[in-house]
Amino acid sequence: MIVKIADNITSPLGFDTATNYAAVLEGRSCLKPHEDKWNVPEPFMASLFEDGAIAKRFSAIGGNVHKYSRFEQLCILSVALALKQVPHIDVASKRTALVISTTKGNVEALDSNYSGPGNEYLGYSAQMIAEYFGFTTTPIVVSNACISGLCAQIVAMRGIESGRFDTIVVVGADVQSRFIVTGFQSFKALSHEECKPFDINRQGLNLGEAAATVIYQKVEGENHNCWMAMSGAIRNDANHISGPSRTGEGSYRALRAVLEGVDISQIGLVNVHGTSTPYNDEMEAIALGRMKLDKTPINTLKGYYGHTMGAAGVLETVLSMHALDHGIVLATRGYEQCGTSIPVNVSAQHRNTSAMSFVKLLSGFGGCNAAMLFKKGGAA
Repeated sequence: MIVKIADNITSPLGFDTATNYAAVLEGRSCLKPHEDKWNVPEPFMASLFEDGAIAKRFSAIGGNVHKYSRFEQLCILSVALALKQVPHIDVASKRTALVISTTKGNVEALDSNYSGPGNEYLGYSAQMIAEYFGFTTTPIVVSNACISGLCAQIVAMRGIESGRFDTIVVVGADVQSRFIVTGFQSFKALSHEECKPFDINRQGLNLGEAAATVIYQKVEGENHNCWMAMSGAIRNDANHISGPSRTGEGSYRALRAVLEGVDISQIGLVNVHGTSTPYNDEMEAIALGRMKLDKTPINTLKGYYGHTMGAAGVLETVLSMHALDHGIVLATRGYEQCGTSIPVNVSAQHRNTSAMSFVKLLSGFGGCNAAMLFKKGGAA
């Protein structure tokens, strides 16, 4: 089986998973309005690290802030804190790999005024991060819009299932920039207020910065108390460059693939994308309805973190695991009244559960969709 042996979440809410989980449990968020940030002409709502916070932490672990970009520093911080939990892992082994999930990486380096370290090539950043830790295998970069974090975990599953690797470190990260914010503004996709996922009054998404790491390893048998990556699927409905399928086709097909032969009554949670845009939330509700999952508890974490892009699939997977460890389905922050044509089981309050299995669902530009099924121990 493929099990999670360590994790980390590094975000404006905290630099470790426990701190992030406690903050979400308290209903806290770092979403706030930003004006004149990066010379963006319009104000925007986002969850961003305080200026200098990443560099300060990076310097504290002995990192050279002049050698690594802000994005690279963030990745290194998260991986370092995850690896600290499993000191027996030999990163220099040919049986150990690094997978990096990001949507934009150092995209700000394309700006003619950029003068920081690094460049826009994702492969360059990946090699810098791998060399920092001493990985000897070639790092794998996954950049597939907003589903990158799940795609990266599926790549890790396949790498272990194939017998090529025994241990894979997956890190997902993105930082925000003028390029990204103005791009979403051009789509009219951003809300000037805190996002309201699945709510009748939702106006759009908020952006966020974060990194998250999960380390997977091959183990024999199921007599253990670890979270297992059971199955994953990537489907593209090729509907539109930025708009999701109105029938939720790709999302539905990804769900159908990972849940084949599974008793869906035993699924305790579907952690959805839930960006708060009118079309995304409607599409996901339709896909859930088609899979008879509309009565299953669902939630989204965008109201706490904003849309963290390449980090989202990893961050939201890790936080869902920890919440179910504590017998909780986390609340959907910002939700008040159902605003989708298919009512789904979403709540603004934390809910108790005894379930030890869940599905993580994501969608992205270009019609891409991904789903993964996780379970703990002998759970269904």
